[in-house]
This record gives sequence, C-alpha cells and structure tokens, in this order.
Amino acid sequence: MSLEKDNTRLDLWLWASRFFKTRALAQKAIKGGKVSLNGQRVKPAKTISVGDRLTITKQELNYIVDVLALADRRLSAVQAQALYAETPDSQAAREARLMEKKAQRRSEVRPPKRPDKRQRRQLRALTRGD
Repeated sequence: MSLEKDNTRLDLWLWASRFFKTRALAQKAIKGGKVSLNGQRVKPAKTISVGDRLTITKQELNYIVDVLALADRRLSAVQAQALYAETPDSQAAREARLMEKKAQRRSEVRPPKRPDKRQRRQLRALTRGD
C-alpha cells in the first residue's frame, strides 16, 4: 500500500482493491455509470482520496464502501480488503439479495433427469403436432 500518496486514480484503485479483475473492466464499469464517487458520476481518471465514499454496482449487487487507504498496484486479497470498509447497510442489503437469489434458484421447477428416447419422441410429436 502506498500510504504516502494522498490521491490515486479511481480505475487504478478499483483494480488494486480487487473489485474488478482488470483495469479495463474497471474503466468500462466507471464509464457505464456503475461506479459513483460521493454520489456523483465520474470518469476513470478521477482522483480519489482517503475518506471518499464509492457506490459500486456489480452483477445486480451494490457495494457502498468508504476508502480507508490508497494503492496503485494489485495487492493480495487480504491486503486489498484493508483498503476499504463496506457500510453495514450495504453489507446487509447485499447478503439479503444473495439469499433471495439462492431461494429463487431452489424454487425453480426442473425435471429430475433428461428425457429418454421415448419421451423425446413424445415431446417432438407434441411440439410439431404429429
């Protein structure tokens, strides 16, 4: 972590803190409006500093994090988590959304197995009108 710096680029920080796998994906998300800084839409080169609040949307999940430290290189997962603190409300909402999606997946009706040859013929006859 580069603690002596007082600001760094937003796309670089998102990549270093492991929110996105590549810097290009971080830039794409920022340009697409999936990341906001202190409630405002920004560009990838916007500099952030300690104390800023970021709202990040990834795959239907929202993260609201406060920047605790800055980094301009990719860190290990443990060190990357020390760069930010997620708000308790954000964490609770995200966990609730994950539980909701898990329950939704369980409630889907799926056939217990693939149809056998006879059942496939019956399905074809049904759909073709034979």
